[in-house]
Amino acid sequence: MNNTTVVQSMINAIDKPAIFISPDYVIHAVNQAYIETYDTQVILGQSRCHQISHHSDEPCDKHGEECPLQQCQSTQRAANAVHIHSTAQGKSYCDILMKPIKDSSGEILGFLEILDAIDYASTESKKGTMVGQSAPFKQMLNRINRASQSSIAVLLQGETGAGKELVAKAVHQASSRNDKPFVVIECTGLSENLFESELFGYEKGAFTGATTSKKGLIEIAHGGTVFFDEIGDVPLNMQVKLLRLLETQCYRAVGGLKQKRSDFRLVSASHKNLLDLVEKGEFRRDLYYRIAGFPIYLPSLRERHDDIPGLVKHFIKYSEYKHKKFSVNALTLLSRYAFPGNIRELKNIIEQAALIANEDTIHSNDLPESVQLTVTSDVVNTNTDTEIVTLDDMECAYLSQICSQYQGSPAELAITLNISVRTLYRKLQRYGLKLTTL
Repeated sequence: MNNTTVVQSMINAIDKPAIFISPDYVIHAVNQAYIETYDTQVILGQSRCHQISHHSDEPCDKHGEECPLQQCQSTQRAANAVHIHSTAQGKSYCDILMKPIKDSSGEILGFLEILDAIDYASTESKKGTMVGQSAPFKQMLNRINRASQSSIAVLLQGETGAGKELVAKAVHQASSRNDKPFVVIECTGLSENLFESELFGYEKGAFTGATTSKKGLIEIAHGGTVFFDEIGDVPLNMQVKLLRLLETQCYRAVGGLKQKRSDFRLVSASHKNLLDLVEKGEFRRDLYYRIAGFPIYLPSLRERHDDIPGLVKHFIKYSEYKHKKFSVNALTLLSRYAFPGNIRELKNIIEQAALIANEDTIHSNDLPESVQLTVTSDVVNTNTDTEIVTLDDMECAYLSQICSQYQGSPAELAITLNISVRTLYRKLQRYGLKLTTL
């Protein structure tokens, strides 16, 4: 290949794992960081990128992932994707940037692939990380990783319980400020006086009871990240003070005369639609555009159903019930539940079910009633007519659905339904049904 020396020099100058590949995925240049990342030897001119990163003889798009090389070739522009790679440390998330490399005449010589490891997320249970592998989860990781590479103000948007504080911590941990403080400011319920004293601190004698001086959260956060949780709850009369702080990063302690300055990264979050509040006159427009430099949408748990089994195992592993496990049927039921309370609700459900279960295996009848009723309501909703059906018809429809989906033994199903095996057989015979395992 022409310009090999130039390309290798370019690769060596990159401090992240990087390779240079041809359109057929063959690696022609590699840097030391890439070699140290993977446990498979790279043979220049022979090894293909997917063989090294995925331990597969087929390109990644054959296994449900977007191929940035294909995007690059079709657009002749840089492309990126979040992939799960098989590294020397196991399965790991990588944010891939693919760039076409052209010669002086504009002809494409090949493609530069640069990898950015994502340490704050995992496909498997790992303490202190976000867990998942669904497409919406990967899209969120891509946004987090991009936001962490600058000091732009980040606005996290999503439903209550979707994990905004965990994402805010990920933005901080992946940034250059990760060795500095991460300070959380709960905006809900803050009065004007409390807002100022908490954020800015106060001097001795500033008010009755101020027997000593106290640093504010903004001063404590100097050099790090400030996370304003539920910023949409800040009253309108206090928003102007907040705007002034964010624009100047200057403030005065309550009762103080000296102006202070704090250098901090801003991350905000709200489950409310802030633009709707702006239109209603309940949130300042200038404040919105100050905090919404880089919006990140957090998908709800019902958009991440593929992640539920992994999250269940993760929360069980790091709980006092680590010796317990969920049955296949219980996991299936959880995966079909809507989770209006999102991840926070899932954690509560897991703890409740583990506490109720008398055995090490958690069955579906150990789940809260709201979850158990999901199956029944689904069966009811399949009947689009408004006429009332008999209980026999409902039972028949319910058991028919179970027979088509259940993968366990008749004995396990009987335990789950809280009936005897004999009663189960009798009901199946009555409706002419048969389990696939029978």
